[in-house]
Amino acid sequence: MQNPYLPYPVRIDQIITETEDKNLKTFKFVFLNPQDEAKYAYKAGQFGELSIPGKGEIPIGIASSPVEKGFVMFTVNKAGLVTNHLHNMKVGDVMGIRGPLGNWYPWEKLEGKNILIVGGGFAFTTLRSSIVYMLDPANRSKFGTIDVVYGARSPGMLLYKQELIEWEKRDDINMHITVDRTDDPDWKYNVGFVPPITEQKAPQGDENTYAIVCGPPIMIKFTQPVLEKLGYAHDHIIMSLENRMKCGFGMCGRCNIGKEFVCKDGPVFTLDQINMTPREY
Repeated sequence: MQNPYLPYPVRIDQIITETEDKNLKTFKFVFLNPQDEAKYAYKAGQFGELSIPGKGEIPIGIASSPVEKGFVMFTVNKAGLVTNHLHNMKVGDVMGIRGPLGNWYPWEKLEGKNILIVGGGFAFTTLRSSIVYMLDPANRSKFGTIDVVYGARSPGMLLYKQELIEWEKRDDINMHITVDRTDDPDWKYNVGFVPPITEQKAPQGDENTYAIVCGPPIMIKFTQPVLEKLGYAHDHIIMSLENRMKCGFGMCGRCNIGKEFVCKDGPVFTLDQINMTPREY
């Protein structure tokens, strides 16, 4: 049995600079031992620990999808010692990945339902994983309508730009892209914060419609009443609180909200579950 504290060795196979400020990069990793890829079986919504010897490790949502084979992908914001070191690494460098960790979006419960995805900033990673999973030819018929509201501060801060374009061209997903502000006269999408755009574009909530929300705490805070106004029941609003994660096992105590440990009991919770915890998000 794999020791959960030991990372799998991986090689950086590709590095993609996502944003104009170059602070967000996507890393594609290939497992050095092919059998480790099968061991690292994950579901959309889970996270992993990126481990760099001598520097430490960081918890990051998995951006690749279980239907994508041959690699695992993470989008990393340069914000500290480990992430700065990772941003300076090169294709071919070797490091470690631990996991997968945490729970995931309840895909079996969501089958046959309409799905609204609401995301903001670089928290769109596990939502990308979810979209790719649902749009896979083997899975698309399992879900009803798919609506996506995704926002960033400016056009240059949007992630996965080419995929956003490709998704927008499809007729089986409704994309609602927005930015807080832009001076680009050719910008053809929405301008405004995620909560009001959600109110304008999202479908009404009912027993057959679920919302998946992942973003900065302030976005989550102001999106919640919008979803309630649209008729989404609290057990139909699914949130990822991945920004609170640390060790991945609930051992360090840094991620707890009341008695819940986000990295062990989450990071995915329904609003019903969150309502039973101290309001710290």
